Amino acid sequence: MLGLSNLIKYHKIPILFITLSGVFYISFGYDLERTDSEKLLVLYVALFALAFQIIKLSGFHFRLLVIASIVFRLLFLFAIPNLSQDFYRFIWDGRMILEGLNPYLYTPDSFIQNGKLPVKQAQELYNGMGALSSSHFTNYPPLNQLCFTIAALFSGKSILGSVIVMRVIIIAADIGTLYFGKKLLERLKVPSKRIFWYILNPFIIIELTGNLHFEGVMIFFLVWSLYLLHCGKWKWAAVVLACSISVKLIPLMFLPLFFWWFRKNPKENVIANEMKQSVSNEKIASSRVPRNDVLKLISFYAIVGMTTLLLFLPFFSMKFINNYTETVGLWFGDFEFNASIYYLAREIGYAITGYNEIAIIGKILPIVSLFIILGFSFFKKNHTIPKLTTSILLAFACYLFLSTTVHPWYIATLVILCVFTNYRFPLAWSLVVVLSYLAYLNVDNSENLWVIALEYIIVFSIFIWELWSKRKLPVS
Repeated sequence: MLGLSNLIKYHKIPILFITLSGVFYISFGYDLERTDSEKLLVLYVALFALAFQIIKLSGFHFRLLVIASIVFRLLFLFAIPNLSQDFYRFIWDGRMILEGLNPYLYTPDSFIQNGKLPVKQAQELYNGMGALSSSHFTNYPPLNQLCFTIAALFSGKSILGSVIVMRVIIIAADIGTLYFGKKLLERLKVPSKRIFWYILNPFIIIELTGNLHFEGVMIFFLVWSLYLLHCGKWKWAAVVLACSISVKLIPLMFLPLFFWWFRKNPKENVIANEMKQSVSNEKIASSRVPRNDVLKLISFYAIVGMTTLLLFLPFFSMKFINNYTETVGLWFGDFEFNASIYYLAREIGYAITGYNEIAIIGKILPIVSLFIILGFSFFKKNHTIPKLTTSILLAFACYLFLSTTVHPWYIATLVILCVFTNYRFPLAWSLVVVLSYLAYLNVDNSENLWVIALEYIIVFSIFIWELWSKRKLPVS
């Protein structure tokens, strides 16, 4: 009781801001339509301002910040997501599995349009997910499907009940990210308070916990894998990284960036590179990460590949491969949303041919992204965690800059990676990405390209400035 009174006595302003943030999160979760742009923008910007002040004024009262981050997430517990309808497909897939049906082999349209209702509340789920989702095969990897199945197992007849179960899973994953992220920052001798740039970021709370995007679970496994890698437990790191890939495929593109991690480097070790201070020989020896030769690199990739394949095995068939590759390919040749460089290339295509050349541009830009990733893999020696995370951050940022579709929640991976680097443009992007939701003001969800241009002018300005200045930003 004395501890609580002291907490209130010495942290009155942060507690006031936490309370105010709680009110705003409740309003966001239970009293907001995504077409109400003014309220959306006001609440979002206000929550960012309050989060900044909470982190700044709390000093490093770890318990206060942890309690605030968990409470903010729990406030969404009974809310139906209001900025995304993807969760209806999540519930559909989970219930399909419980019915003994492979969700990768059937589209919802194939049932409903033939008058079949394969799962409980099928028509309601079908109406909620929308035509775009219902007409395509699922693209969610197996561990993501496991989360959907758990939700169906515990709440097979209630949409809200399924939402609550999935939300608990995502909150648990964020707590895991907090735990391993803090431990990794401490091992790197970087202020562990940085982890709250992710955990208390309103974008992360709203997009992941609020809107039920499982990037949070993927990120948990990714951070855990990086922690294990830093500890020298590279075999387990490979297994956990495969789990990350099996939630979302994004970490697949990071694999080449581990190329230098296992190469011999007798003049450097983890302590010398990351702590940059003199320590005893005994401590250096005990902290050195085993990276003896190319065989370890091959073994690392083999473990990742085999674990990933084993996780996909229960769903495997030739039809599965055809359906899955077809659906993933849509993100490169059909879908368009909140893009940057692609939109410029598209306008050039219009000017030259008079047509939308996404079929051509959508094939060229991924190749450019591949070369950028390979460049960071072979020409940057990513043999320390800060160097590795910096390369992953920049490579993935370039991939998003070149993508035809950049949904807001894609930025979450950049936000967690920037915690371990000297780049801060993802934090700015996590603020201005809310502008992409203004597309829902229009009946056909068409985008205002001037609004998108404003978003990317801000992001690119900070990104280029950080690249140009190469300065070390403050860690506090």
